[in-house]
Amino acid sequence: MNDSEAVRSDLLKITGYELLGKLPDPFISDSGERLTSPEQWPERRAEIYKTAVELQYGTQPPEPEFVDVEMLYYSQYVRGYMIHTGTREKPVHFRMQVLLPKVAMEKYPIIVDGDQCWRYHMSPEYLDAALDRGIGWAFFDRTELAHDLNNEGRGKGQLYNTYPDKTFGTLGAWAWGYSRCVDALLKIKGMPVDPDWIAFTGHSRGGKTTALAGALDERARVVNPNATCAGACGCYRIHMTGKYEDGTEGRSETLDDLISVFSFWMGPDMEKYRTKEAELPFDTHYLKAMVAPRALFVSEAAGDFWSNPAGSWQTTVAAKEVFDFLGAGDNLFWYFRPGTHSHSVTDVKMLVNVIKHLRDGEALDEKMFRLPFEAPEPAFDWRAPSVN
Repeated sequence: MNDSEAVRSDLLKITGYELLGKLPDPFISDSGERLTSPEQWPERRAEIYKTAVELQYGTQPPEPEFVDVEMLYYSQYVRGYMIHTGTREKPVHFRMQVLLPKVAMEKYPIIVDGDQCWRYHMSPEYLDAALDRGIGWAFFDRTELAHDLNNEGRGKGQLYNTYPDKTFGTLGAWAWGYSRCVDALLKIKGMPVDPDWIAFTGHSRGGKTTALAGALDERARVVNPNATCAGACGCYRIHMTGKYEDGTEGRSETLDDLISVFSFWMGPDMEKYRTKEAELPFDTHYLKAMVAPRALFVSEAAGDFWSNPAGSWQTTVAAKEVFDFLGAGDNLFWYFRPGTHSHSVTDVKMLVNVIKHLRDGEALDEKMFRLPFEAPEPAFDWRAPSVN
């Protein structure tokens, strides 16, 4: 089955499904009161930050003291920069590459992507899926900010030298890089970027980073985490096994799996929950809800067991309650494509479709909102408060 085709509901058979506990209600404040008005959401969002961000990913690096941008190379459509930022005493330096469309426009939407360290999937067809439709790219190598070596342990890389008093894991360091790229794009004189149409994307560990970066930086109009597995868009409280149409079988990644190998990605306090997911005071629908009322587009593959297709869908459906509460239900998108764990050309085309739909009124692709498996019962028993 070609990955550009719409999935069928029998593409993935869920052979095992364990719900360790109902998803917690994001509308109940820390004081125990339930929200009654959308005007209360900013205060509640600040409370959610303490668990969905600081517990999950550690205390985050702050806004930098400065951002300077040095041009490294230039052509009409490809430009390279060095971003200097952080603190004056201990600055941070990393590169950003901008690719602009050849379509004549005064200002372009742009997709920020931190996966330049894994360029194997960025074929001309992958890049052109956006460029040919008038949307640019801004790439950076997130590992220039924090290392991605599981034999090194926690706290390796230049950003930790700048902010040693914080507890962020590498996902927090990498997410900080997305925001600094936005700073740079908006600062470069003559850069033809539309500041109202900045999108974030990334795949796998880069998808985790995208979800966090998009939750934190409200300048991201569209947030597109792709195949994040545990630690962002899956669901800690749901463990599943499945069988794909080609006969392959597998299971979802658990928090214990994640912490066992990549604990340095996360906040240090997640260690104590590694086999106690039901005790977490949040689940991943909280992080997704932090994007609202901006646009969230969760993209997954039907045969990607490790990404927990059932759990990702359940937490997305739960997050939609918040989007609906804020009058932004039409800003939440999700899709599954045939295939397994990758960031495909089809995924880029679907992101472009979301941007074009919101910006230009383009019709949504028919592949949107199609489940590749039989839907289980909702993992939560609450709903958004009624708003008069």
